[in-house]
Amino acid sequence: MIVEFLSLFCLEKLPKPSLIALPSSMVERSSNVTLKCQSRIQNVTFILEKLQDSGYKREQRSAGHHVEFLLTDLKLKDAGTYFCSYKTMASHECSEKSEHLQLMVTDYHDGRVAPSIKTDTSIIILTTFSLLSIFLLFISVLFIYRCTRHGSSHEEPTKRTSHPKFPEQEATDADLSKMERISILTEEPQEVTCAELNTKVPSEAASVPAEEPAGSCECATPKA
Repeated sequence: MIVEFLSLFCLEKLPKPSLIALPSSMVERSSNVTLKCQSRIQNVTFILEKLQDSGYKREQRSAGHHVEFLLTDLKLKDAGTYFCSYKTMASHECSEKSEHLQLMVTDYHDGRVAPSIKTDTSIIILTTFSLLSIFLLFISVLFIYRCTRHGSSHEEPTKRTSHPKFPEQEATDADLSKMERISILTEEPQEVTCAELNTKVPSEAASVPAEEPAGSCECATPKA
Protein backbone atom coordinates (compact mmCIF):
# COMPACT_ATOMS: atom_id res chain seq x y z
CA MET A 1 0.00 0.00 0.00
CA ILE A 2 2.82 2.40 0.82
CA VAL A 3 4.50 1.69 -2.53
CA GLU A 4 1.27 2.32 -4.44
CA PHE A 5 0.65 5.54 -2.51
CA LEU A 6 4.15 6.83 -3.22
CA SER A 7 3.83 5.94 -6.90
CA LEU A 8 0.98 8.47 -7.20
CA PHE A 9 3.41 11.28 -6.39
CA CYS A 10 6.07 10.29 -8.91
CA LEU A 11 8.08 13.18 -10.27
CA GLU A 12 8.90 12.83 -13.96
CA LYS A 13 12.54 13.89 -13.74
CA LEU A 14 14.38 10.75 -14.82
CA PRO A 15 15.17 10.23 -18.54
CA LYS A 16 12.67 8.16 -20.48
CA PRO A 17 13.46 4.52 -21.33
CA SER A 18 13.26 2.79 -24.70
CA LEU A 19 10.85 0.04 -25.74
CA ILE A 20 11.36 -2.46 -28.57
CA ALA A 21 9.58 -5.63 -29.75
CA LEU A 22 11.47 -8.89 -30.34
CA PRO A 23 11.60 -10.47 -32.85
CA SER A 24 9.26 -7.93 -34.55
CA SER A 25 6.39 -5.57 -33.85
CA MET A 26 4.24 -7.50 -36.37
CA VAL A 27 3.54 -11.06 -35.26
CA GLU A 28 1.05 -13.78 -36.08
CA ARG A 29 -1.81 -14.79 -33.87
CA SER A 30 -1.05 -17.50 -31.27
CA SER A 31 2.65 -16.64 -31.39
CA ASN A 32 4.88 -14.98 -28.76
CA VAL A 33 6.56 -11.62 -28.60
CA THR A 34 8.96 -9.98 -26.14
CA LEU A 35 8.70 -6.30 -25.25
CA LYS A 36 12.09 -5.09 -23.97
CA CYS A 37 12.21 -1.94 -21.85
CA GLN A 38 15.66 -0.47 -21.22
CA SER A 39 16.98 2.47 -19.16
CA ARG A 40 20.33 4.01 -18.23
CA ILE A 41 19.71 3.53 -14.51
CA GLN A 42 20.07 0.26 -12.61
CA ASN A 43 17.97 -1.20 -9.82
CA VAL A 44 14.63 0.10 -10.99
CA THR A 45 11.10 -1.20 -11.36
CA PHE A 46 9.86 -1.21 -14.97
CA ILE A 47 6.18 -0.63 -15.76
CA LEU A 48 4.51 -1.73 -19.02
CA GLU A 49 1.18 -0.14 -20.01
CA LYS A 50 -1.22 -0.15 -22.95
CA LEU A 51 -2.72 2.99 -24.46
CA GLN A 52 -6.06 1.43 -25.44
CA ASP A 53 -6.54 -0.20 -22.00
CA SER A 54 -6.07 2.02 -18.94
CA GLY A 55 -6.35 -1.01 -16.65
CA TYR A 56 -3.48 -2.87 -18.33
CA LYS A 57 -0.34 -2.60 -16.18
CA ARG A 58 2.58 -4.96 -15.64
CA GLU A 59 5.53 -4.30 -13.31
CA GLN A 60 8.87 -6.07 -13.08
CA ARG A 61 12.00 -5.28 -11.06
CA SER A 62 15.49 -5.51 -12.47
CA ALA A 63 18.97 -5.14 -11.02
CA GLY A 64 20.32 -4.27 -14.46
CA HIS A 65 19.43 -1.73 -17.14
CA HIS A 66 16.54 -3.54 -18.82
CA VAL A 67 13.71 -5.98 -18.41
CA GLU A 68 11.78 -8.20 -20.83
CA PHE A 69 8.02 -8.59 -20.82
CA LEU A 70 6.98 -11.81 -22.54
CA LEU A 71 3.58 -11.91 -24.22
CA THR A 72 2.50 -15.45 -25.11
CA ASP A 73 -0.30 -16.94 -27.23
CA LEU A 74 -1.19 -13.58 -28.73
CA LYS A 75 -4.78 -12.82 -29.69
CA LEU A 76 -6.11 -10.12 -32.00
CA LYS A 77 -7.14 -8.14 -28.93
CA ASP A 78 -3.50 -8.01 -27.76
CA ALA A 79 -2.63 -5.69 -30.63
CA GLY A 80 -2.33 -2.03 -29.74
CA THR A 81 0.00 0.71 -28.54
CA TYR A 82 2.37 -0.07 -25.68
CA PHE A 83 4.77 2.11 -23.67
CA CYS A 84 6.89 1.68 -20.56
CA SER A 85 8.39 3.71 -17.73
CA TYR A 86 10.38 2.99 -14.56
CA LYS A 87 10.77 4.15 -10.98
CA THR A 88 13.65 3.87 -8.57
CA MET A 89 13.40 1.39 -5.71
CA ALA A 90 14.74 3.84 -3.13
CA SER A 91 12.87 7.08 -3.75
CA HIS A 92 10.15 5.74 -6.08
CA GLU A 93 10.93 8.61 -8.44
CA CYS A 94 9.28 8.06 -11.81
CA SER A 95 10.73 8.48 -15.25
CA GLU A 96 9.20 9.87 -18.41
CA LYS A 97 7.20 7.51 -20.58
CA SER A 98 8.91 5.82 -23.50
CA GLU A 99 8.01 6.29 -27.12
CA HIS A 100 4.88 4.40 -28.18
CA LEU A 101 5.32 0.96 -29.72
CA GLN A 102 2.66 -0.27 -32.15
CA LEU A 103 2.14 -4.02 -31.85
CA MET A 104 0.34 -5.64 -34.80
CA VAL A 105 -1.19 -9.12 -34.59
CA THR A 106 -2.13 -10.70 -37.92
CA ASP A 107 -4.24 -13.69 -38.83
CA TYR A 108 -2.99 -15.10 -42.13
CA HIS A 109 -5.65 -17.78 -42.25
CA ASP A 110 -8.47 -15.36 -43.05
CA GLY A 111 -6.38 -12.29 -43.95
CA ARG A 112 -7.56 -10.25 -40.97
CA VAL A 113 -5.52 -7.81 -38.93
CA ALA A 114 -6.15 -6.64 -35.39
CA PRO A 115 -9.08 -4.17 -35.25
CA SER A 116 -6.98 -1.57 -33.44
CA ILE A 117 -4.55 -1.48 -36.33
CA LYS A 118 -7.39 -0.99 -38.80
CA THR A 119 -8.77 1.78 -36.67
CA ASP A 120 -5.42 3.56 -36.49
CA THR A 121 -4.96 3.21 -40.25
CA SER A 122 -8.43 4.57 -40.98
CA ILE A 123 -7.78 7.54 -38.69
CA ILE A 124 -4.53 8.31 -40.52
CA ILE A 125 -6.26 8.08 -43.92
CA LEU A 126 -9.15 10.25 -42.77
CA THR A 127 -6.79 12.86 -41.32
CA THR A 128 -4.72 12.93 -44.51
CA PHE A 129 -7.84 13.30 -46.67
CA SER A 130 -9.14 16.13 -44.46
CA LEU A 131 -5.85 18.02 -44.65
CA LEU A 132 -5.76 17.57 -48.43
CA SER A 133 -9.33 18.85 -48.76
CA ILE A 134 -8.55 21.92 -46.66
CA PHE A 135 -5.45 22.61 -48.77
CA LEU A 136 -7.39 22.34 -52.05
CA LEU A 137 -10.12 24.61 -50.66
CA PHE A 138 -7.52 27.20 -49.70
CA ILE A 139 -5.96 27.08 -53.18
CA SER A 140 -9.40 27.50 -54.80
CA VAL A 141 -10.29 30.52 -52.65
CA LEU A 142 -6.92 32.11 -53.36
CA PHE A 143 -7.33 31.56 -57.12
CA ILE A 144 -10.83 33.09 -57.15
CA TYR A 145 -9.61 36.07 -55.14
CA ARG A 146 -6.71 36.72 -57.54
CA CYS A 147 -9.00 36.44 -60.59
CA THR A 148 -11.49 38.88 -59.05
CA ARG A 149 -8.80 41.45 -58.33
CA HIS A 150 -7.34 41.08 -61.83
CA GLY A 151 -10.77 41.64 -63.41
CA SER A 152 -11.49 44.76 -61.36
CA SER A 153 -8.06 46.24 -62.11
CA HIS A 154 -8.63 45.65 -65.85
CA GLU A 155 -12.01 47.43 -65.85
CA GLU A 156 -10.72 50.64 -64.22
CA PRO A 157 -8.29 51.63 -67.04
CA THR A 158 -11.02 50.89 -69.59
CA LYS A 159 -13.41 53.28 -67.87
CA ARG A 160 -10.70 55.92 -67.55
CA THR A 161 -9.87 55.78 -71.28
CA SER A 162 -13.52 55.89 -72.33
CA HIS A 163 -14.33 59.20 -70.58
CA PRO A 164 -12.13 61.55 -72.70
CA LYS A 165 -14.10 60.63 -75.83
CA PHE A 166 -17.05 62.78 -74.82
CA PRO A 167 -15.22 66.18 -74.94
CA GLU A 168 -13.72 65.23 -78.29
CA GLN A 169 -17.15 64.39 -79.65
CA GLU A 170 -18.57 67.70 -78.39
CA ALA A 171 -15.70 69.62 -80.01
CA THR A 172 -16.34 67.81 -83.31
CA ASP A 173 -20.03 68.70 -83.24
CA ALA A 174 -19.16 72.36 -82.59
CA ASP A 175 -16.76 72.43 -85.56
CA LEU A 176 -19.39 70.92 -87.85
CA SER A 177 -21.96 73.54 -86.83
CA LYS A 178 -19.47 76.32 -87.55
CA MET A 179 -18.68 74.89 -91.00
CA GLU A 180 -22.38 74.66 -91.82
CA ARG A 181 -22.87 78.30 -90.90
CA ILE A 182 -19.93 79.35 -93.09
CA SER A 183 -21.28 77.38 -96.06
CA ILE A 184 -24.71 78.99 -95.68
CA LEU A 185 -23.18 82.45 -95.56
CA THR A 186 -21.12 81.80 -98.71
CA GLU A 187 -24.22 80.67 -100.63
CA GLU A 188 -26.19 83.91 -99.90
CA PRO A 189 -25.96 86.57 -102.73
CA GLN A 190 -23.68 89.45 -101.99
CA GLU A 191 -25.17 92.93 -102.00
CA VAL A 192 -23.67 95.56 -104.36
CA THR A 193 -22.48 98.63 -102.55
CA CYS A 194 -23.26 102.17 -103.62
CA ALA A 195 -19.59 102.93 -104.25
CA GLU A 196 -19.42 100.17 -106.82
CA LEU A 197 -22.51 101.43 -108.55
CA ASN A 198 -21.08 104.93 -108.79
CA THR A 199 -17.96 103.63 -110.56
CA LYS A 200 -20.09 101.75 -113.09
CA VAL A 201 -22.49 104.62 -113.95
CA PRO A 202 -20.18 106.64 -116.27
CA SER A 203 -19.32 103.64 -118.43
CA GLU A 204 -22.88 102.45 -118.73
CA ALA A 205 -24.23 105.95 -119.47
CA ALA A 206 -22.53 106.02 -122.86
CA SER A 207 -24.33 102.97 -124.19
CA VAL A 208 -27.62 103.06 -122.33
CA PRO A 209 -30.16 105.94 -122.61
CA ALA A 210 -30.35 108.09 -119.60
CA GLU A 211 -33.50 106.64 -118.18
CA GLU A 212 -33.53 105.97 -114.58
CA PRO A 213 -35.22 102.69 -113.90
CA ALA A 214 -37.85 102.51 -111.30
CA GLY A 215 -36.68 101.53 -107.93
CA SER A 216 -33.10 102.54 -108.60
CA CYS A 217 -30.79 103.11 -105.76
CA GLU A 218 -29.93 106.65 -104.83
CA CYS A 219 -26.44 107.06 -103.63
CA ALA A 220 -24.51 110.12 -102.61
CA THR A 221 -21.45 110.81 -104.70
CA PRO A 222 -18.41 111.84 -102.86
CA LYS A 223 -17.43 115.51 -103.12
CA ALA A 224 -14.08 116.47 -104.63
